[in-house]
Amino acid sequence: MSTFAPIGQKVEKATKVANGVEEDDRVVEEIESLCMNCHENGITRLLLTKIPFFREIIIMSFSCEKCGFSNNEVQPAGTFQLKGSRYELRLIDMADFQRQVVKSDTATVKFIELDVEVPPGKGQLTNVEGLLTTLVDDLAFGQEERKKENPEVWAKVEEVIAKGRRMLAGELFPFRVAVDDPAGNSFIAPDPRDGVGKWEKREYLRTPEQNAMLGLADTATDGLDENDDIIPDQVYSFPAHCPGCMHPCTTNMKMVDIPHFRQVVLMNTTCDDCGYKSNDVKTGGEIPEKGKKISLKVKSAEDLARDILKSETCSMECPELSLAVNPGTLGGRFTTVEGLLTQVRDDLHAQIFEADADAGEEARINDSLSEAERQRWEEFFRDLNAAIKGEKEFTIILTDPIAASYVQSLADDPSQPDEQMTVEWYERTDEEEEDLGLKDMKVEGYEEEYAKEKEKEARKQTEEAAAE
Repeated sequence: MSTFAPIGQKVEKATKVANGVEEDDRVVEEIESLCMNCHENGITRLLLTKIPFFREIIIMSFSCEKCGFSNNEVQPAGTFQLKGSRYELRLIDMADFQRQVVKSDTATVKFIELDVEVPPGKGQLTNVEGLLTTLVDDLAFGQEERKKENPEVWAKVEEVIAKGRRMLAGELFPFRVAVDDPAGNSFIAPDPRDGVGKWEKREYLRTPEQNAMLGLADTATDGLDENDDIIPDQVYSFPAHCPGCMHPCTTNMKMVDIPHFRQVVLMNTTCDDCGYKSNDVKTGGEIPEKGKKISLKVKSAEDLARDILKSETCSMECPELSLAVNPGTLGGRFTTVEGLLTQVRDDLHAQIFEADADAGEEARINDSLSEAERQRWEEFFRDLNAAIKGEKEFTIILTDPIAASYVQSLADDPSQPDEQMTVEWYERTDEEEEDLGLKDMKVEGYEEEYAKEKEKEARKQTEEAAAE
């Protein structure tokens, strides 16, 4: 299990013994934080632990020595699950009160026979008895004032409190408790002895309202507008598999409108298991008849901050820096001129010197380089670093056969040309057409061929039926 311990913080060890065997030590972190009761400093303790048959959670406990205030809370250690979950337990004896419960801050708890529902609130690591006791205590709080101000409501609440206390005393078995969590991060512990109808778990697709509550895209309806089109600037999440470790992960996608250009799709994949990360940009729309070449003279920090979209089919050149990047390198990127050069520098530096670009001289070691080669590369990186810092003027040239790349114009009127940027349309070469698969692509007359294929298939089936 991974744990974290920031430098300078006091830590303690928490050890669990199960079946006579000590598990790995778990680190309890202590962080000085503000008490919301007396506004003095108290201590928050954090423990990352794993619930059997469930997943990792973070247990948080706050205490203040000044005023005695304390608070406990539980949060999931991971992200929202792909589906919501609903657990239901049928209690038939006192032992069932000890069932462990993880209630996240997005979960709703309901004691069905009591007909009382606890809305989403503070996360808890407790048991069924703790849930019901907290519910009864919360209802009892303020009853004296309620009796004076609204006797009718007081009487109804008093009935619920009395019934809840009888449940706690074991007088009203059987009854049911349900925990419903749209985020999928809550849990009621099962027992191997549970029979049919005693413990139940059900996963479900979230409703649009639940996705909105969690701040997620509407995955239940694919988050489309009334015309079944993707909504710009809305984040869509869908399940994927990590190419690094093949574990399930999530890919996030967002469509962005680039002013005076076109719509592009930003994609990000992150794996919580192995740490793999990937970012990419996909351009949409039809392929134009010609390719496009963009040349930009970078003279100032303002030019370095220009937005730039380099598609995966685009090549890049900087003659003054002796830099050339082939199509397919880096994939698609939507960043700034400075960000694009920085990424090229970091990737090249890691390959050449087998170290990060910001590493010290002692870390820049590659025994396979001759002294002359080393000096040439060091001079190259000095020029590249100077360009990134705005200390050296240079020209960046993007050549894209499908015209899917873009550089932000700084002209006051976007319809007017930028003095530092030129855009040239050119005829694609046969090699570019071949690489893009455009020579094999048929966009006219395919309907007739499809109809002929269907007719041929139908005639074949008729002949086979007649033969039988």
